[in-house]
Amino acid sequence: MWGDYLDHHLEYAFSGEPRIGPLGSTPDQAEQNLKLVLKGTKRSITHSLLGMQHRRENLPKIGDFTIVTDWEGEARCIVRTVAVHLKPFFNISPSYAKLEGEGNGTLEAWKKSHWDLFTEELKAYGRTPHDSMIVVCEVFDKVYDGA
Repeated sequence: MWGDYLDHHLEYAFSGEPRIGPLGSTPDQAEQNLKLVLKGTKRSITHSLLGMQHRRENLPKIGDFTIVTDWEGEARCIVRTVAVHLKPFFNISPSYAKLEGEGNGTLEAWKKSHWDLFTEELKAYGRTPHDSMIVVCEVFDKVYDGA
C-alpha cells in the first residue's frame, strides 16, 4: 500500500518509514476504529504519555504517516498526522472528543471510554490514570485507502 501511495506522491519518497498497525489494543476496538477512519468519522487518536514512555515509543510528529491495518495486519488505509497536542486529561475539549468519532461523540463518553482504556493500559506498569495525567492528542487526515 505504501508503494502505491508513493507512486502518486513522490514528494514523500524520503519522508521515512510509516508506522504500521491497528488503531486499538483489542480486535473489536481495532475493527471499530478502522471502520470509523475509513468512513472519515474518526480523525484523531489519543495516547497516554505515560504508556508511551513505558513502551519507549516516540511521540507522533506532524507529517508522520501511519498505515492503518486491521487486527490481522492487512493494510487498509494511510493517515497523515496534521496536529499533535500534549494536554492534561481534564483539559480535553468537546470539539476534540468529537474528532475521535467514537461512541456518541460527547466529551462525557470520550472521558469514560479513555479512562477505562488508560486504566487497563497502565495496569501493566503498576500505574493508574489521574485526571491531571498528560495525554497525546494526535489529529490525522486519511490520505489513501486504496480505493
